[in-house]
Amino acid sequence: MPQFVYRAVDSQGHEVTATLEAPSRKSVIERLSAQQLCPVTIEAEGKEAAQSLFRSARVSKSEVEAFTRELASLLQAGVNLSRALAILGRETSKENTKLQWQAIGNYVSGGMPLADALAQFPRSFPSVTIAMVKAGETGGFLDLVLSQIADFRTREQDLIGKVRAALIYPIILAVMSTAILIFLLTYFIPRFATMFDEFGGTLPLLTRAIVSFSDILLHYGLLLVAGIALAVMGLQRYLATPEGRYAMERVLLRVPLLGTAIGRFALIRFCRMLGTLVGAGVPLLTALHTAKEAIGNEVLAEALSTAIENVQRGQTLARSLALCPELFPASVIEMVSVAEESGRLEQELVRLAGTYEQNLDRHLKMMVAIAEPAMLFLMAVLVGTVVIGMLLPIFNLQELIQ
Repeated sequence: MPQFVYRAVDSQGHEVTATLEAPSRKSVIERLSAQQLCPVTIEAEGKEAAQSLFRSARVSKSEVEAFTRELASLLQAGVNLSRALAILGRETSKENTKLQWQAIGNYVSGGMPLADALAQFPRSFPSVTIAMVKAGETGGFLDLVLSQIADFRTREQDLIGKVRAALIYPIILAVMSTAILIFLLTYFIPRFATMFDEFGGTLPLLTRAIVSFSDILLHYGLLLVAGIALAVMGLQRYLATPEGRYAMERVLLRVPLLGTAIGRFALIRFCRMLGTLVGAGVPLLTALHTAKEAIGNEVLAEALSTAIENVQRGQTLARSLALCPELFPASVIEMVSVAEESGRLEQELVRLAGTYEQNLDRHLKMMVAIAEPAMLFLMAVLVGTVVIGMLLPIFNLQELIQ
């Protein structure tokens, strides 16, 4: 029977490491659960595990949303954090989800802050969520922050669902158009090319280009597919690095419409978080550093760092934020300046977040509305170009016959 080396957390949050003989990992989990131990890693003896069993597992977004919303409700009802986490751990039906919630509860019971406990499961809780939870713990309004996180997730999923639903037809059209193009280039074009060669003469430039591409696709199609696959894999690996993510974020910010949407979403997160923190009595500099982490975009966060340094030197918040025009429009700077002078900074920041959230919804709807006809036009141009390239030699043949 195989031996397993496990590392688990007990009810006091202390880690326990030992060896257990069992037929499978599932049996080890069952035995540890019976001993009120929450497994963190389980490895076959003599083998190195690449990742933690539960830290590498991802809980679905809907379950994480339900977790944050229910935890916020329990905290608002006066239930203490450790008991609220224990309740959520018992109520969950899925085994992997239950083990993660129980592990978080054990970490918190052992004295670990909730943000640090959530950070143990990075695939379930992104860095933005961790930053917001840390801000809530710092300001003493954890229940409010958890509700905001759940609302953010709900709105994001609604927007993603609307975009996906709107793009179903264009995507189907794109797939069918691509299949038609490949069929034309690999079946009809070679036969037309052979027929035109028999008549002699010079083919039009467009037709020669299409025939050349058809030849390449016929003779080197598999190499092209392999090359594209390798390029995609290389790009994915590059984007998984900090440098790759930073470069991609910089490129996306320069894309028309999309860059504006990304900037507005970061602005909403920043204003809502900063307004909530300042309203709770958190010092402005501390609130700025925490709100910067909640932006979720490294390029914009780096630009904001200069503004925070100016606030440290004694400049007003409005003048400092004006140094980051890619994130803060001139109208926002003016409203922040007036709010600072009137002493209503926190209320104005929260109001700005709500206003720009409505603008973002309209902007995204416009993007979706533009995407469908744009894709239709692109597919029509591609298919139409091939068809015209096939018909041009026929027109020339009719002229020769006459």
